[in-house]
Amino acid sequence: MKLIVAITGASGHRLASKFVELLPKEVEKYIISSDWGSLVGEKENDLYIFQNDQLDAPISSGSFGADAMIVVPCSMNTLAKIAVGIADNLVTRSASVMIKEQKKLVLAPREMPFSPIHLENMLKLSKIGVVIAPPVLGYYSNIHNLEEMENFLIGKWFDILGIENSLYQRWREDEF
Repeated sequence: MKLIVAITGASGHRLASKFVELLPKEVEKYIISSDWGSLVGEKENDLYIFQNDQLDAPISSGSFGADAMIVVPCSMNTLAKIAVGIADNLVTRSASVMIKEQKKLVLAPREMPFSPIHLENMLKLSKIGVVIAPPVLGYYSNIHNLEEMENFLIGKWFDILGIENSLYQRWREDEF
């Protein structure tokens, strides 16, 4: 699987870093860092990290053949640009390509509460197949600390992307 991971907005960097860290080795990872800097770091040799102004990067083309993309966290500015088709940086261009190629695009909006404008943009994107998956807890998973909470959220995003994981306790898992 070729997976593009875009990180927008400084809040939630820890979650984005952990998401990348927990991705299985067999997933080809292509990281886009927004303008606030490359905070993910190049801890692994198999990471390709692009700056947001690299519009000529291979991932900006449908011919690259990315399977999926997640924007985690997704700022409301980025979400709004994607919703109206503005492709003025590598994150929004890559998201636009995912939509036109009908590939899986997951957005993890990070702000709350959501304004009516935020909700309209999310609805518009959801209607065309974009998955809106904000970091929302499921208390059934018996979360006791921050690490378990992060694992739950990342596990749910992995599920959406079709990446097998056992990062969290599933609903009624202990009954079977």
